[in-house]
Amino acid sequence: MISRHASLTAMALLLSATGMPTTQGQTWTEQFGVEPGELTSTGRNPYFILEPGYRLTLEHAEERLVITVLTDTKVVDGVETRVVEERETKKGVLVEVSRNYYAISKRTNSVYYFGEDTDIYKDGQVVNHKGSWLAGVNGARFGLMIPGTPLVGGRYYEEIAPGAAMDRGQIVSVNDTLTAPAGKYQRVLRVEETSPLERLEREYKRYAPGVGLIQDESLRLVSSGGASR
Repeated sequence: MISRHASLTAMALLLSATGMPTTQGQTWTEQFGVEPGELTSTGRNPYFILEPGYRLTLEHAEERLVITVLTDTKVVDGVETRVVEERETKKGVLVEVSRNYYAISKRTNSVYYFGEDTDIYKDGQVVNHKGSWLAGVNGARFGLMIPGTPLVGGRYYEEIAPGAAMDRGQIVSVNDTLTAPAGKYQRVLRVEETSPLERLEREYKRYAPGVGLIQDESLRLVSSGGASR
């Protein structure tokens, strides 16, 4: 079980916690020490804004992804988390809606991921809930979505739901430059995502300081905003 009482520095969170070995001999952090009362459902770090009303819209061709930080909260595994809704459409048709659950550390600004409830649509009807998981259910535990202090080379599990969702993030760069419809961004964080459940899959996401997600594979940011300090 994850210890909620160990005090770790931001670097230790990424590099010193117990990790899961890979076939290449690498390790991925999968235990994160947080102190009682450390996590909250509202806040921000340079690359992730967890404030109600904040919205990101990413598009490519006829595909659109709208990410909205809702006013809703949900207690997951004893922690009050913030609900972030993702709505994906293709050719104007809804294909997926997910309610993702996050909490942020008041001590390190790291954002942790506690699971998601997913609805997959076909012809206007929900056909399955593939990818859904919750920390504290069936052995699942929370993962790290975005560290408060990203370190190049850091490897960590974003999702820890054995057999269901095991996405991992590796920080490839903190100094990318990217041009999207919404503008040109510098000092961009690039994260490579893999999963032991899909060994041939490899995806990339980019996050801009003060904005958040600006690229998810072919999708690029077209608008952001809606929340202020």
